[in-house]
Amino acid sequence: MALILLIIGFILLVKSADLFVDGCSRLARAFGISTLIIGLTIVSFGTSAPEAAVSIIASLNGNNDISIGNVVGSNICNLLLVLGVSGIFGNLTVKRKIVYRDMVYSLFSYVVLLILTAGFFINGEKSGVITRTNGLILLCFLGIYLYALLVDAKSGHQEHDDKVRFSFKDLFFAFLGLIGIIGGGELVVNSATSIAEWMGISNHIIALTVVAIGTSLPELVTSVIAAKKGESDIAIGNVIGSNIFNIFFILGAASAVSPITFDMNTLMDIIFMLIAGVVVFFFVLKNFRIGNKKGPILVFLYICYVAYILIR
Repeated sequence: MALILLIIGFILLVKSADLFVDGCSRLARAFGISTLIIGLTIVSFGTSAPEAAVSIIASLNGNNDISIGNVVGSNICNLLLVLGVSGIFGNLTVKRKIVYRDMVYSLFSYVVLLILTAGFFINGEKSGVITRTNGLILLCFLGIYLYALLVDAKSGHQEHDDKVRFSFKDLFFAFLGLIGIIGGGELVVNSATSIAEWMGISNHIIALTVVAIGTSLPELVTSVIAAKKGESDIAIGNVIGSNIFNIFFILGAASAVSPITFDMNTLMDIIFMLIAGVVVFFFVLKNFRIGNKKGPILVFLYICYVAYILIR
């Protein structure tokens, strides 16, 4: 039954992401808003919904391994697997604004998380905690980022002239696609977790692999389909926006609800996430493009990371 639900979840994700990308793209043009802003906000927040549900519920249940492991694992998956596969299926052209504003801000979010976690081990402690105060700080950083996007959306509204007529049908399909993405993600996560638990795999490894990949499937499917449709802004914006939301919103909200404890392995994963972010940043900085040469390298790095945590 779990295997059947897994397959249904995959099908639902693919079909729903197709509807979602088309609906959001047309709505963006109807309102004179760039698809980049849509990708960085609505699409990224929508595809991060499974991570939010998993991490906040795990935090409430005191399952810290899944709560923080899901966020860090999903971010690594987004940076390496999602961008890598998207680059293979469609040549992603990255705008300078994404690189110098959004990618830099995503790197900043990784550094903030590293600072919040590394201090405990520098002081010789064996574990640390992300407190409610830390969670509120993360949420404040999200507010600053959203404010910057709103200011940009205002100026972009005046400059954008490639408009289409507003249609409630597009709004309905975008909403239907979002619901399908969330539902498909939940089906995949729950069924894959059941299979992994049946195989006797620990929660920490489940969080970093099965749950992280499962909750990143909406980003993967949405970005690949957007890349194939030539919507690079949505494909790239979805990944970068999702990573910022994952740390500042999901981890912020989860720790604000209930403090999250972590160990040295988690710190090592956060360091790897920062390294992955720097690698992607310099890959993009070279010619503002992720194609079928850089894509396979990113996928290979993700396979190496999964092998490392399995061995660890």
